[in-house]
Amino acid sequence: MGKDRILVIDDSAVQIEFLHSILKDDYNLTMCQTAAEGLRAAKEGDFSLILLDVVMPDMDGFTLIRELKATDLTKHVPVIMITGLADIQYEERGLLLGAVDYIAKPFSPVIIKARVNTHIQLYHYQTQFKEQALMDELSGVANRRRYEAESAARWQDAARFGLPFSVCLFDIDKFKVYNDTFGHPAGDKVIAAVAKAAASHFRRATDLFARYGGEEFAAVFVGTTAQGAFELLQEVRQAIEGLQIPHDPSVGPCVTVSIGGVTLVPKQGDDYHTYLKLADTMLYDAKRLGRNRVVWSDAGKTQWMEKS
Repeated sequence: MGKDRILVIDDSAVQIEFLHSILKDDYNLTMCQTAAEGLRAAKEGDFSLILLDVVMPDMDGFTLIRELKATDLTKHVPVIMITGLADIQYEERGLLLGAVDYIAKPFSPVIIKARVNTHIQLYHYQTQFKEQALMDELSGVANRRRYEAESAARWQDAARFGLPFSVCLFDIDKFKVYNDTFGHPAGDKVIAAVAKAAASHFRRATDLFARYGGEEFAAVFVGTTAQGAFELLQEVRQAIEGLQIPHDPSVGPCVTVSIGGVTLVPKQGDDYHTYLKLADTMLYDAKRLGRNRVVWSDAGKTQWMEKS
């Protein structure tokens, strides 16, 4: 397992270098000296903790923490606010806005390490608990409940920041035939194997891969172009075919999946479910054209189709 990632947002080069010297051996650090740069990094990274200075020239720490807590991609990441002794009266304000702790300057390296470790461990415990409640027991991936809870919020974030948003649906080809031939216990093992192979391709903090129901799966991800999304899902399809799980001979040599999806930059007022239906249409096209393929759309101009 790799080191936890920490984002440090502080306009003082001296303070950033000091924090870096204290934490560099135990964590992967990203250092930003403006609030705007820090906000961009927070949206794009998978951080276990953010250290945030209260006083910065372009945007103060209180404004930035409001932004972080209002954004689905970053709202669950714990934030420790850093303040000079003269700013200590702001502690209550920061905690009310969602900070988990305060560290006052001048720093004690021992205190910094202890508090950072404590809050990262708490973050992992809370994340694990939430994931267990929102996990599909059979496949080990997110369940439909988590998908419903998170997909629309990620759509709103993409609209807010002008980022490409992709949604895809896929299912196991001729799965009823598989169950009829090999039995439901074997079918359950196939669902688990397919989920594991697909989930390994969705590792970013902004990725969500879920069991949608039965032999159906869904994924949403942010920040990838339509062409890039199409290529990613081709890799997923190939990985599942590469498992070489024998299918009923009347269907084909091995278990495969059909995948359909769409990528767009959503605008305020666009309806997420309209594009979920478009992804379902792309999935229908993949099946109609012969299964074991990916069909992708950029919601208007281009459609990408694999040829078998």
